[in-house]
Amino acid sequence: MQNVQSVERATAFSVQGLTKIYGTGETQVHALRGVDLDLPQGELTVLLGPSGSGKSTFLNILGGLDSPTGGTVTFQGRDITALDSNGLTQYRRDHVGFVFQFYNLIPSLTARENVSLVTEIATAPLRPDEALELVGLSDRMDHFPAQLSGGEQQRVAVARAIAKKPDVLLCDEPTGALDSKTGIAVLEAIELVNREFGTTAAVITHNAAIADIADRVVIFADGALSEVRVNLTKIGAAEVSW
Repeated sequence: MQNVQSVERATAFSVQGLTKIYGTGETQVHALRGVDLDLPQGELTVLLGPSGSGKSTFLNILGGLDSPTGGTVTFQGRDITALDSNGLTQYRRDHVGFVFQFYNLIPSLTARENVSLVTEIATAPLRPDEALELVGLSDRMDHFPAQLSGGEQQRVAVARAIAKKPDVLLCDEPTGALDSKTGIAVLEAIELVNREFGTTAAVITHNAAIADIADRVVIFADGALSEVRVNLTKIGAAEVSW
């Protein structure tokens, strides 16, 4: 367990009055209801809440995958909600890495080749072997996804996300399909990236125990924030009780 001093950090994301409505008329669904939140640069934030609480919608808007109905999101002082489609594509390419519950690896490519898909279009990326070594897969680089365990495939997905050295790593249920041992290995990879590169990371999970590794815990309910707390006694991923 680490006793963490509260340190003033620059703001990565500033979210104000964020709303998202799907559908029209009687079929309207209010996914987000006026969310206000600042996420400091370099922190690891865990987002909790039941299914349908708005946390995935929130993460998708931060990542430029979805647009809000109202409100603003600024990233490093720039209003990303004002960007057009091309601007959002550039924002995602230059600043954001994504990890999802399902690995989205190309079956016909090796681990190294899957990571290379990102490094070939990035400005100043890590080498694919560097990224894979960071997540503990130096001996599995030339294996195809079918030859890897679920945890190894997810770590390839993490390596792919971090290979372009993003400012932000957004993870939606990255351990949702994994057992405790492999899930912890994935969390350790995310934790390492956050610590070594100062990457701002946000992780959605249904597993409340994972909140113990976070600098900040954000809990959603019915499209709004029910609690935001700073974790002053965070633990390492290896210490998480599944």
